[in-house]
Amino acid sequence: MTATDPALTALVSGWATLSLLHSRIETHIERALQSRNSLSVREYALLDVLSRQHDGEGGHLQMKQVADAVVLSQSATTRLVSRLENRGLLARYLCPTDRRGIYTDVTADGLELLTEARPTHDAACREALDEAATHPELASLAEAVRTVGTPFPRLKRTAP
Repeated sequence: MTATDPALTALVSGWATLSLLHSRIETHIERALQSRNSLSVREYALLDVLSRQHDGEGGHLQMKQVADAVVLSQSATTRLVSRLENRGLLARYLCPTDRRGIYTDVTADGLELLTEARPTHDAACREALDEAATHPELASLAEAVRTVGTPFPRLKRTAP
């Protein structure tokens, strides 16, 4: 493959388009969350991920798992956790079965803020996708984002 290979050019172009869509969506959500809920996109994502933990086996995430879920490095995630802990939105505690492990939970204030911010986040995401769909170069990707996670309809079996 050479730098002028059409397959490579198409791949790079596709990646650039995906990156552009991501940037537009994230920027739109960031502005909405900041103005209405005083949260960044990353703060919202962290609260959302941590709010889904449960007390069952494997229900609490280690910091590496949290970092992977919010797409940040472990050090950036630790700084983000500290910032939200200082705001009273998160609390850390020692793992009851492994005193070396530290877990993080969302506080009542954090859950309240997340509940208030969720409609803002969801509406901003829909708005950003609607806007992206008006641009021919982004329309197919915007539609793909809308359908990710949507279950496929079950096909009815017909008798042979």
